Amino acid sequence: MAGLIPRDFIDDLLARTDIVELVDSRVRLKKAGRNYQACCPFHSEKTPSFTVSQDKQFYHCFGCGAHGNAISFLMEYDRLEFPDAIEELARYQGVEVPREQSPNPQQSQQNRQQKEDDYELMEKISRFFCHQLKHHADGPKAVNYLKQRGLSGEVVKSFGIGYAPDSWDSLLSQFGNTPQRRQQMLDLRVLNDNEQGRTYDFFRDRIIFPIRDRRGRVVGFGGRVLGDGTPKYLNSPETRIYHKGSELYGYYQARQAHRRLDRLMVVEGYMDVVALAQFGIDYAVAALGTATTEEQVQLLFRAAPQIVCCYDGDRAGRDAAWRALENALGHLKDGVEMRFLFLPDGEDPDSMVRAQGKEAFEQQLDQAVPLSKFFFDNLLSRHHVSSTEGKAALKAEAMPLIERIAGEHQRAMLEQELSRFTGEQTQHQHRTDISMANKGSRVQQSDYSSPGKSRLSPVRIMLRLLLEQPGLAKQCEEVNPQLLEGMEIPGLTLLNEVFEYCLAHPHKQTMQVVEYFRQHPQASHLSRLLVLDYPVDEENRLKLYHDSFAKLLDWYCQNRIEALISKSRLGNLTKEEKLELNNLMKAT
Repeated sequence: MAGLIPRDFIDDLLARTDIVELVDSRVRLKKAGRNYQACCPFHSEKTPSFTVSQDKQFYHCFGCGAHGNAISFLMEYDRLEFPDAIEELARYQGVEVPREQSPNPQQSQQNRQQKEDDYELMEKISRFFCHQLKHHADGPKAVNYLKQRGLSGEVVKSFGIGYAPDSWDSLLSQFGNTPQRRQQMLDLRVLNDNEQGRTYDFFRDRIIFPIRDRRGRVVGFGGRVLGDGTPKYLNSPETRIYHKGSELYGYYQARQAHRRLDRLMVVEGYMDVVALAQFGIDYAVAALGTATTEEQVQLLFRAAPQIVCCYDGDRAGRDAAWRALENALGHLKDGVEMRFLFLPDGEDPDSMVRAQGKEAFEQQLDQAVPLSKFFFDNLLSRHHVSSTEGKAALKAEAMPLIERIAGEHQRAMLEQELSRFTGEQTQHQHRTDISMANKGSRVQQSDYSSPGKSRLSPVRIMLRLLLEQPGLAKQCEEVNPQLLEGMEIPGLTLLNEVFEYCLAHPHKQTMQVVEYFRQHPQASHLSRLLVLDYPVDEENRLKLYHDSFAKLLDWYCQNRIEALISKSRLGNLTKEEKLELNNLMKAT
């Protein structure tokens, strides 16, 4: 199994890359002063607001807020996941991506080559199925079936839908010309073998739906029977390149259709995804024969802020919806939402969109049941809150689930709703009030104004200066924000983390520092700081860095003095604290 991509390689890759050259290869840039400009590729605009800085190796759109380095640009523009963006940038630079924790480099290289061969073969097989749909003697039968289902030639082509002939060896005879290739096809489960040693095609006389991963590579197939045979759907088993809990049918097409997705819809079948796309609802995906997994939920929330899960309204559909809800809790951040649409008996998204049309169907999506309502409706169907015992049972089941929610505000709202059902609103409000009072009683700074007349706080100034010139941390040894640890100043923790990294890596460049903090919860703050119009000339840079730290030291001393004086009124100062107070009073 391949290991992690080394951090040093990522830094070196960024250092090799000129972001202006990279962006210009996809979006035509024009020189504008020290920077370059274009109309933003991530939203529609007529006046250029997309700026690329060669000095900072950073891009920013003042219209939609998109920003980042070369890796971020590839992730956004080419719609790639992080590892795939690294691979793409490495190809752009003509270098190989190394992997850590590989005890056998030669074996790792062989594994990577094997997967490349697998992807290439699966693409050829997919094109073979498409060819059979048009040219095989039974092709018209398959085409008629698709027409009866109301699918146009355009949507069939866009999803690469094909036909597997009613033959035991159509694939085998086409591609299995060597023992090695036959074994590869067996490994990829497009061929099967029996106890008698006979090898034959896995898919026969079926409509074929290629399953593409998030990079658009064919990793498996779904086959729909043409008649009344069983099973109705036959799906590729898991292989070395296909893991059904990690992929979503239609996800690649949805990402290709939209630069930015506002909503993704989860349905149950391939045909639902394709039919919805034909009606302009081109943001539907399907789980691949399993309940929506945590990995799939994480993928969905990375792509869109709203997820609507569409299930049958029967018991099985609601059970599937509950499993999806449980898998989503750990990824419910503030700012994202999950909803549930339950269909009437005998209906599916395919039939409903054909009967109602796009507009009416999307109105139903808008009115889908919020997660919070489905959550409590489901629990209340099992626990009767008319008794003390029922309320206790409800709370015992609900609280562990609520505590898994990632978003602080979403978690708090569900806790408040739970208190209403258990009759504990007063106690809940009392606990909330105490918590807020405790927060308010902490030492607060009445003025975080920065040195001079700057609109930035000292913390933000120091962060900005360190990002622009990481070597400052080592150059100015007398400036050490870690001495202020424990002081409640907004952003101080982040400043200390950036300072510590810059101290250890003084020769890093801006984009490398930003890349290191990509997964940090406050990474967006660093990016916003970089794009603020706050020019600093070289002569004043060092002085501003010193002055900002001096301001923070003043605040620290004043806070410490106030804390010690408050404690002295109670007569609880130790000898060391009295000496500290005396020294601080003299210093100020």
